[in-house]
Amino acid sequence: MTDVSVHPLVSPWGRFGLYSFYIDAPEPAIVDTGIASSPAEGMAPALKALGRRIEDVRWILLTHGHIDHVGGAHALWELTGRRARVVIHEADAPLLRSRRAHVDEYLAGRGRYLNDAGGAAKVAAAADAVISGEMEPAMLVRGGETISLGGTAVSVHSIPGHTAGSVAYVIDGQRSAFVGDAVQVHGAANGFPGFEDPAAYRASLAYLRDEVRPRRLYLGHPYRRADGTPYGVGLGAAQADEALRESLDIERRVEAAARDCLCAGLRETESAYSPFAPVARAVGYTADPALEPSPFFTSMHGYRKHFHQNP
Repeated sequence: MTDVSVHPLVSPWGRFGLYSFYIDAPEPAIVDTGIASSPAEGMAPALKALGRRIEDVRWILLTHGHIDHVGGAHALWELTGRRARVVIHEADAPLLRSRRAHVDEYLAGRGRYLNDAGGAAKVAAAADAVISGEMEPAMLVRGGETISLGGTAVSVHSIPGHTAGSVAYVIDGQRSAFVGDAVQVHGAANGFPGFEDPAAYRASLAYLRDEVRPRRLYLGHPYRRADGTPYGVGLGAAQADEALRESLDIERRVEAAARDCLCAGLRETESAYSPFAPVARAVGYTADPALEPSPFFTSMHGYRKHFHQNP
């Protein structure tokens, strides 16, 4: 069996590189869509250079609902003549349907710790700017489904943790896995791994390592090793195993520090990491925790809920 070709489609956004992927199947698919400008300004020219047309894309596969992954979905759908089928996990579908859902997510989690009176307005403005349109998905998944791209089988795997509705799309037979932001390693530009549910994140990493065992692992951003060097767009089997192992290792360290901090009792201080400054000290995190998407506070809120500390 000949492997289906995968072509990275990279677009910039502030401090981040956004990775989308074109699966060159009989019914072509694009995994993740960047922001509103990505389809017309990045994807269409890149596909033209490959001798492919964005109008021929028939599947839009979303790994999760964050704005830098679903932001271009409506615009891409329009460029396909509204013929492509948009797929997302049912738990993250509200983030595709509604810009307001992104504000609510902020207020329920990291926004509690940022002490920014204008924070919700900033998130609303970002959602307005980078989400090309609210829309209803054509297909909701839970994990366990198989999608046929005109004969190329793609299996859907639920891998919650980063978000409740994070999924991996795996090209069956060649074990090429598209995981979005579900494998954080040591984080991307913010330098800290971000996940809403630490127990689910840990279990999903183990599932990817032990059950999916990807021969090729495609990440959503240039996630970084412990020394700060970024992984590439696509990881071979050895690098995939390394990234999964490192992701589990750093989560264990953060989990231990978070447990100690929460057991000692949270205290508000002048620290930018308050009330979780002991965690930052314990793991040597020195970057600005307030820069969006603020993974430090997202993860800390997740541990607070995990340990039942009155979230």
